[in-house]
Amino acid sequence: MKEKLDSWFAQMPVIAILRGVRPEEVVDIGEALHRAGIGIIEVPLNSPEPFNSIANLAQAMGDRCVIGAGTVLTGADVVGVAAAGGEIAVSPNTDPEVIKLSLQAGLIPMPGWATATEAFAAYQSGARYLKCFPAATYGPEHIKGLRAVLPKNCQLLAVGGVGAEVAGQWLQAGVDGFGIGWELYKPGDSPEQVYQSARAVVDAINLARGK
Repeated sequence: MKEKLDSWFAQMPVIAILRGVRPEEVVDIGEALHRAGIGIIEVPLNSPEPFNSIANLAQAMGDRCVIGAGTVLTGADVVGVAAAGGEIAVSPNTDPEVIKLSLQAGLIPMPGWATATEAFAAYQSGARYLKCFPAATYGPEHIKGLRAVLPKNCQLLAVGGVGAEVAGQWLQAGVDGFGIGWELYKPGDSPEQVYQSARAVVDAINLARGK
């Protein structure tokens, strides 16, 4: 699982956040993202029937993509994500118990953090993918400062108000990847709209990466 995740981060370091997606449309949306070059997809648990959406994605695309959940807040959430076939558990906060339960369930935790204390607590609990959230509130310099002191074997993600147009600033500050929501998908978007949006994001990030 980690190898697949790291392979996608190397190819296109974007987690697509499908907040509000419905189970009956999620596979077509996921296929549009994959066709555009994005292969890490999360369904926030405050979406309609999120476990059904995760299960549909896992069954249809789990061999090609990394599928998981966002807004994972409790142990019960972790159990539901694992049962649905998810692989990543993304949280807006740092909860050591959720991190440990995720690891025990075979999921890769991606806890949210804002301070050095939270980032180190997440790392010490076993997380290696650390999500700065809401990143726009703190800015690239915040990441740059913490990147200098955090262990080298953790991946830093910027999520929350971070669009592809400013990706270069965040990459220079030491970010390894991004979580992007509305810029890729808004409830009501068609698969073709999602594809076009995803292509624009992929092109902008590749440009920022010099590719």
